[in-house]
Amino acid sequence: MSSSRFATITGMLPGLLVAVLFAWAAMELAALPLFHDQLHFGALLLVILLGMTWRAVFPVPIWATPGIEAAKKPILRWAVAGLGLRLSLGQIVEIGLPALAVVSIGTVAAVFLGWKIAQWLGVDHKLGLLLGVGGAICGASAIVAADTVVQGEKKDSALAISVITLLGTIGLLIYPQFFGPMFGGDDDFGFGVWAGASLQETAQVVAAGDAIDANLSAAGVANPQAKEVATVVKLVRICWLAPIVFFLGWSMRKHHEKAGKAKVNLVPWFLVMFVIFAALNSLGWIPEEGPLRLSNLKTIDSWLMVIGMAGVGLETSVRDLLKAGPRPVLAGAIQWVLLAAITYGLIVLIM
Repeated sequence: MSSSRFATITGMLPGLLVAVLFAWAAMELAALPLFHDQLHFGALLLVILLGMTWRAVFPVPIWATPGIEAAKKPILRWAVAGLGLRLSLGQIVEIGLPALAVVSIGTVAAVFLGWKIAQWLGVDHKLGLLLGVGGAICGASAIVAADTVVQGEKKDSALAISVITLLGTIGLLIYPQFFGPMFGGDDDFGFGVWAGASLQETAQVVAAGDAIDANLSAAGVANPQAKEVATVVKLVRICWLAPIVFFLGWSMRKHHEKAGKAKVNLVPWFLVMFVIFAALNSLGWIPEEGPLRLSNLKTIDSWLMVIGMAGVGLETSVRDLLKAGPRPVLAGAIQWVLLAAITYGLIVLIM
């Protein structure tokens, strides 16, 4: 290992330790009767709330930033990929064409509506482009990918990520608690499709599905699958990232705007790993005994997910949102409401 790579890894350790401590605290809180039995708040939701609260009160130390970034990006993406260990390819096929139609129509419509809404509200042009893509597809990772062609100011991408993360966190709170009854109170499949098709970040989708599963379990529903369904639907939605980013670059050049070269993989690597893990699980190639048995791998993945969500919470700045004024938040919120309404309407009509 080169000295520079060793220095990079050691530089991440303090921040990673911070994320691990937040994850441990959230796990402990989630086991308390108040959160587990009464509020049904899981560790994923609690850790992002803890992180955002800490960030609002105390600045994140510079020495912790590299590790928190690592938690938010590679660790969280590996955790999402690891959710494939909980699925079989049969379950993916069972999602069906109607659900695929819901997520595809909703995603494409939300991109263009998001851009128009930002323009109508007078949001800065490049910030509006980033908000539209982030809210429609997959939050921070979509914003980062889109910024390779938009080439906005540094504050634009940071602000867009903060807006989308804040809205998605609100979604974590209100989806399971207030909108579950729209699906009859026991429709884990319908809720999973809706959450996967309308919430912003992949981790937020997983957390919302986890919360509704907790609610359904408390109501006596056996083995609810909202989290698994929501995850598959969200990963289908992520597949729209590459074509939309490439379209964005083409459109900007057509209108003689400065645009960078799209730097986005045609298929995100964690989607590939998700499918590989699901395939291994489907084929029964993951052992049931030994240190690498399926139950141990699921436990590791659960920890990685909570650690990654700690990074999301710790990097969400409420102060930055307040400085930017209401228009970017309003643009993102209107786009989100329209996406949620479109996808819910499609679910009612065709599923």
